[in-house]
Amino acid sequence: MRTRYRVLSFLPALILLAGCAEQRQMPKLQNQIGQLNQQLQTLTDQATALERQNALNSQSTSGVYLLPAAQTSTVLESSIGRLNVSLRNIETEANGTSALLHIRTLDAKGLPAFGAQLDWGRLDPVSGKPLAGDTQTQSFVVSPTLLPKAEAIIELRLSGLSPEELGFVRLHQVQEIQSPPPVAATESP
Repeated sequence: MRTRYRVLSFLPALILLAGCAEQRQMPKLQNQIGQLNQQLQTLTDQATALERQNALNSQSTSGVYLLPAAQTSTVLESSIGRLNVSLRNIETEANGTSALLHIRTLDAKGLPAFGAQLDWGRLDPVSGKPLAGDTQTQSFVVSPTLLPKAEAIIELRLSGLSPEELGFVRLHQVQEIQSPPPVAATESP
């Protein structure tokens, strides 16, 4: 019987300790909930951007749109074949944004020498469509290589917009460049 009283005398102390343990766990749980909410917001933003990218590409008759926030690649049917196109390493630069444009052939042959045009700018926050007056353009050329390769990586300098402001990049007018035939050496008499 004495044992029961001793156990009962420890019961309030145990309840008090359990309450203290719960209070120490609260900040940790609140921090985890905050992290989960942030991850959920990031995934929601990415899903919205992917939906907008798909909508823009379904309405495009030539070229493809890449939305940096979508963080995904897309396929371009071009005059040089099917291409998988993506943006990576999007970073702030002195007067805008730098990024890497990855272009990979999905056909069995390697990439030929080609030229293309690139547009970039902001998106209308309501409609999700490019703002026409804000669009900038540049052209680039991928030179021929001695050995066929399946991928080209192009360093982009997208002036005028920070990575946060950059709403879209559009790749279009992909055309193969015919390289001149090699000049045959002539023998001297």
